[in-house]
Amino acid sequence: MLADKDRIFTNLYGYQPWTLKAAQARGDWDNTKALMARGQDAIIDEIKASGLRGRGGAGFPTGLKWSFMPKESKDGRPSFLVINADESEPGSCKDREIIRHDPHKLIEGALVAGYAMRARAAYIYIRGEYIREAEVLEAAVAEAYAAGLLGKNAAKSGYDFDVFVHRGAGAYICGEETAMIESLEGKKGQPRLKPPFPAGAGLYGCPTTVNNVESIAVAPTILRRGAAWFSSFGRENNKGTKLFQISGHVNKPCVVEEAMSIPFSELIEKHCGGITGGRDNLLAVIPGGSSVPLVPAAEIWDAPMDFDGLKAVGSGLGTAAVIVMDKSTDIVRAISRLSHFYMHESCGQCTPCREGTGWMYRVMERLRTGDAEPAEIDMLQQVTKQVEGHTICALGDAAAWPIQGLIKHFRPELERRIAQHVREAAE
Repeated sequence: MLADKDRIFTNLYGYQPWTLKAAQARGDWDNTKALMARGQDAIIDEIKASGLRGRGGAGFPTGLKWSFMPKESKDGRPSFLVINADESEPGSCKDREIIRHDPHKLIEGALVAGYAMRARAAYIYIRGEYIREAEVLEAAVAEAYAAGLLGKNAAKSGYDFDVFVHRGAGAYICGEETAMIESLEGKKGQPRLKPPFPAGAGLYGCPTTVNNVESIAVAPTILRRGAAWFSSFGRENNKGTKLFQISGHVNKPCVVEEAMSIPFSELIEKHCGGITGGRDNLLAVIPGGSSVPLVPAAEIWDAPMDFDGLKAVGSGLGTAAVIVMDKSTDIVRAISRLSHFYMHESCGQCTPCREGTGWMYRVMERLRTGDAEPAEIDMLQQVTKQVEGHTICALGDAAAWPIQGLIKHFRPELERRIAQHVREAAE
């Protein structure tokens, strides 16, 4: 279990004020100038050595991503950092806690990361529904400007850096990095074809790196405490601490910072007071937000909660939004509801996703009531495979995976419903 002295987010629950003065008392903005004085490449090397992987879902090594940015502008174009605070993944609620209670960690991280990547400014793209969070973030940015920590000669480092807060209009698709860039430019939020990748041509056609809130917010602490400290948590290739968000059928749902690779059972027993009705009442868990496949109770219980551990059980860590379902759950209805979400949120640009998400939802609804043929289960499985991997962004995959997980682990339940429907119709 992570010791309190090793927690990065020390005001996650808002017991203290979010203001600059309180943040400085907690250790934020402590001689930021000295961190930046180490030099841009040294900062990137330290982040690489820490083993930090992106906390937004994909888990790409953060230091490596930063190193893709051009060292110098060949044609006068500035570089930008875009911070993804859209957090529209069902089950995810960690970034809003950072912004609501510890915004200065994010703002200081933006300055340090932006400097390391030689960026001119950071744009924080915050989800439209996060109204109070956006107010706090805007007030915190204003505090940082007033204290000389942003703007000209930011934190007396000799580096000029601006931070802009941009409120989105509440579309799931804008959490995808290129759709977010399109939205920032005032266009319809639709993913772009890659290449060019954002590091070559992103926001306003300039080199851009898109990072998750948590990935940026932990950077200053990693630099202060050292890469060796951060990489002392978790297994190889799964280093550091992580915010887990546990919801659903647990006695105490919570957001908690823990070491990577903590076993699922320990996470639930220590922080959530166990499963409602006890361990034997657990049915299945969606371990990384709604877009990853579910894992049945027997397979998840001892699984390490990290990228590789959940991949081994056929799922993924995603944003670490752990959705717990006990035996009172209508599992087919739950997955059908997710299918409806992805149908609703598809931007419609790619045919497999635009047509496939609606088709999959309609079949899921018939399977929910049992009004289907047994052969349709395999047909649905085939269609998910035709959607998965055939779209510009990963929304097609996100729509396919929950259904694949359901068919893989709960096929007998689908067959039972069909048989029951046939029996009732015959009566």
